[in-house]
Amino acid sequence: MTDAYRDSPPLTDEQLAVVEQPWDARLLVTAGAGAGKTHTLVRRLDALCGHEDPEQALEAAEILVLTFSRAAARELRERISRHGERAHRVRARTFDAWAYEVLLQAYPDGEWGAVGFDERIAAATRAVEKGVLEVGDAVPPAHVVIDEVQDLLGGRRELVEALLDRYQDSCGFTVVGDAAQSVYGFQIEDVCERTDETNRFFDWLRASYPDDLVELRLTGNFRAATPEARIALGHGPLLQNVTDADEASARYEELRELLLAPANATGDLTDPFALDGLRAFPDTCAILTRDNRQALAVSELLHEHCVEHRLRRPLEDRPVPYWVAELLRRTGSGTLSEDRFRSLLAEIPLPYEPDPDTVWAVLRRAARGPGRGVLDLALLRRLVADGRFPDELAAPEGERIVVSTVHRSKGLEFDRVIILAPPTIAELRKQFDEELDMPAEARALYVAMTRARQDLYHANPPELPILKRAGGRKNGRRFLGGWKSYDRRGIVGGSGDVDADNPPGHETDAVATQAYLLEHVAPGHEVVLRKRHDLPLGEWQSPPYVLLHDGREIGEASERFRQELFQVQKVNRTWTPWWPDEIHGLRVDTLESVAGSPAASANAGLGDRGVWMAPRISGIGRYRRANDDEEQRT
Repeated sequence: MTDAYRDSPPLTDEQLAVVEQPWDARLLVTAGAGAGKTHTLVRRLDALCGHEDPEQALEAAEILVLTFSRAAARELRERISRHGERAHRVRARTFDAWAYEVLLQAYPDGEWGAVGFDERIAAATRAVEKGVLEVGDAVPPAHVVIDEVQDLLGGRRELVEALLDRYQDSCGFTVVGDAAQSVYGFQIEDVCERTDETNRFFDWLRASYPDDLVELRLTGNFRAATPEARIALGHGPLLQNVTDADEASARYEELRELLLAPANATGDLTDPFALDGLRAFPDTCAILTRDNRQALAVSELLHEHCVEHRLRRPLEDRPVPYWVAELLRRTGSGTLSEDRFRSLLAEIPLPYEPDPDTVWAVLRRAARGPGRGVLDLALLRRLVADGRFPDELAAPEGERIVVSTVHRSKGLEFDRVIILAPPTIAELRKQFDEELDMPAEARALYVAMTRARQDLYHANPPELPILKRAGGRKNGRRFLGGWKSYDRRGIVGGSGDVDADNPPGHETDAVATQAYLLEHVAPGHEVVLRKRHDLPLGEWQSPPYVLLHDGREIGEASERFRQELFQVQKVNRTWTPWWPDEIHGLRVDTLESVAGSPAASANAGLGDRGVWMAPRISGIGRYRRANDDEEQRT
């Protein structure tokens, strides 16, 4: 029999102590950056599923693994596939995906796809407290595994606490975290409340299980292979319990000084030498930014200099891979056999090679048909429509160069990391005043500096655009403005900006447009939004805009986009909005499968599945006059 562990590193004594804990142990593992957490968790899951004593062994369905992102779920699944011996059926879900499952169990007729993330998490918490996991065919977990628990804040923390409280007499757990890498406190708006959340879950565990909580540590580092990559590691223990602003400021300055050493400098990202270095580097590279504005500016700069890269999207964005729409479109049957599935998947052009065995196994679990070994395609379509498509089948993020905020890089590692030179404390205080959270700033810089395997550099930040929020609201649409309050120069694009109610090209040739998307449109390609005419479709929205790729129509702006463009252009109550002729500079983020009306797809000649491909866009769109490249602004 093949040894599943042959190509994986041997366990250290610290890791072995974690792996060998019994299934009913209450285990808190503190693990620093690069400490081999994922490797240890894979072996822990294997041990839980394959204990020598049958009474100690768990079934995969009894183990609940929760992660913060689809990338983390996929990474764990791939590691299990490569190095797991017995845990192949264990699933890792994001918090959102699992909350959705809980809600469907509790309220099967609820329209949960239209409910926001926070509302779903809160509703799932209430359902768990009422015992929904004990109803019908549901299986309460016998063991819960969670990584990155330092970022369990607010609703997620309450969900996990409710789960462990409900099953405290029958459920073990393995939770892994490092307080020094807590970077999501910004999600809690009130600074005082944010401080109260620091280490709150760790404190809850110790108070809830005073006699039987087992605390273990992983202190090694298997990521940083060079002295440059190890430069910040010693600061991890110092940051774990920092709440005082002055102490945090001292740690921040120490880290900043280490990063900004002249030997680590790459200069400006516009420098030809730096750009050539990015293009020629054969391994993975991340350019990490403090915030979204910097990330958008760096991505725009790299596109201008023809450097292929990916702008890492928000963790809550969960596009369904485009091959799903093609799979459904290429068959008129209500079910799909494994052989037919394999032949259809092989016909769809993809930039990567999915493992048909894995894809089939996941789809069968999620959309099992009534017959033996078939998929129910109506159920598969509903998974897309409800936002419940399995996280494990998200398209892999295979680009060599990634532009990401530090927060979105959590849990990831790269051969080379370039960090935009962090601001001084004086600059931070000037920008944020009383809202400045120095412990969070210090931890974020530490996280950024510990993502590297080989090389760690800093680069000068590019000139940043003036981005504001429509109406001054925290969640208002971001737009490109100027120093004058009424200045409007562009708008930031994102998920949901392309119409999903009708297939692209539905008024001309939707079938040809689907073929065009499949053959000619790829991530990173520039697209243009062009005003179709001057008549708004509603009182509080802009006129319609068509999405063009090399002059070819590939979609339309969504109603939400038109409403938010209206909010951007409506400077005040007495201001008459004006509409840009064209919006340039937006890019294709990905092609995705979207679900709309079956009647709409049938009318467009795409069958009655109600699923089709559409582009998702991102970037800073700049207003331009029609037929030339002249800027158009207030």
